Amino acid sequence: MTKTSLQSFLPIIDETSRVLVLGSMPSVQSLREQRYYANPQNQFWRIIYTIFSASLDSDYTRRIEFIRSKRIALWDVIATCHREGSLDSKIKDEKANDFGQLFNTYTNLGLVVFNGSKAYATFKKQVGFDFTKVSFKQLPSTSPANTIKLEEKICHWSIIRSFLDNS
Repeated sequence: MTKTSLQSFLPIIDETSRVLVLGSMPSVQSLREQRYYANPQNQFWRIIYTIFSASLDSDYTRRIEFIRSKRIALWDVIATCHREGSLDSKIKDEKANDFGQLFNTYTNLGLVVFNGSKAYATFKKQVGFDFTKVSFKQLPSTSPANTIKLEEKICHWSIIRSFLDNS
């Protein structure tokens, strides 16, 4: 079976964004639906709503409005890659997005969190952490492949709420 050539989405970000959540590359389902974290088994949306003590909204447009209202941006570390299926372990030939330009454009960003180890490792290898005024933190993946208990993931992901409450 041949690996499929993939391209990530444009970032969801604006001038008010303070936190940037970086995944690795959207899943097959997310790419098909053109929506971040479209797989209902992925716990991303549930975790984000939970850390803000809000009821999960099923409408994608309202989900995007919600994260924007919380000053959270979304993107992926990888711009293009080859991958068979959705697993990060199958990603090959990855090329990173242009974070120099992103951080120069969106100067209010203060915290970057990585949704899992592949996003973190790729960023570290291809981009690096030499950016002033930005802190970086790897968080447990929200993917259904990560079997850490939801409560533990929520505890780790609460750093976003703490950062925003104190900034």
